[in-house]
Amino acid sequence: MGFVEGQNVTIEYRWAEGRYDRLQEFAADFVGRKVDAIVAGGATDAARAAKDATVTIPIVFTFGSDPVEVGLVKSMARPASNITGVTFIAEALNPKLLELARELVPNARVIAVLVNSTNSTSKRQVRIVQDAASRTRVRLKILEASTAAEIDAAFDTLGKSQVDGLIVVPEAFFMSRREQLASLAARHAIPAVYGFREFVAVGGLISYGASFAGVFRQVGNYAGKILKGVKPGDLPITQPTTFELVINVKAAKDLGITIPLSILARADEVIE
Repeated sequence: MGFVEGQNVTIEYRWAEGRYDRLQEFAADFVGRKVDAIVAGGATDAARAAKDATVTIPIVFTFGSDPVEVGLVKSMARPASNITGVTFIAEALNPKLLELARELVPNARVIAVLVNSTNSTSKRQVRIVQDAASRTRVRLKILEASTAAEIDAAFDTLGKSQVDGLIVVPEAFFMSRREQLASLAARHAIPAVYGFREFVAVGGLISYGASFAGVFRQVGNYAGKILKGVKPGDLPITQPTTFELVINVKAAKDLGITIPLSILARADEVIE
């Protein structure tokens, strides 16, 4: 059982680890059981699988892409369909993560970027950060991982390369493996930048992005309104207006890094 907007509701969670075929299976199962609403959280593919499965059951999504550009809705203001939600515009923040990595390691020449190859937006994410890097002297090393074992393999590759830093693109699968990622970055002594504070909370170095908890709080708010009878097409797609910079000072000390004062002065939270 769960609690949404003053209502007792039954909530069932499914996790597909980026496998689109599994997302399709889950969506078809939910539709077959005639659920009252579907929350597609964390990935564009989850929302796409839900939308492909039904044009009647309300869907509330959250992911990091622009829902208009990826073709899920025609308008942010009035989706005018059975789908609405929240985008935390993580893709657009990738240049900021690159900027932060360069500020952390001023003499960086090569920065690795870890992407989930099974995510349909991975090529788009790579292109965005490559465009930003093209205006600097930094070269990028693109690494792909879509399983826990592939994450281990990616860090083995990093350990053998002359890489000055790492950007872990904001992505649902990586969020679920945040402890593994933070631990590997520490073990290989690689300064890593993340898109959510949850990585820093488990030992990661630094993050910049929207509040993950705040985004899902809004998703829950929308789900509650829909269960009360509001049509999803009448709920505008929202996006965060505030972003947080979080630093783990202990992680920095363990890496032998001195966080620049310019970053410390902007920090919203410093974890000792």
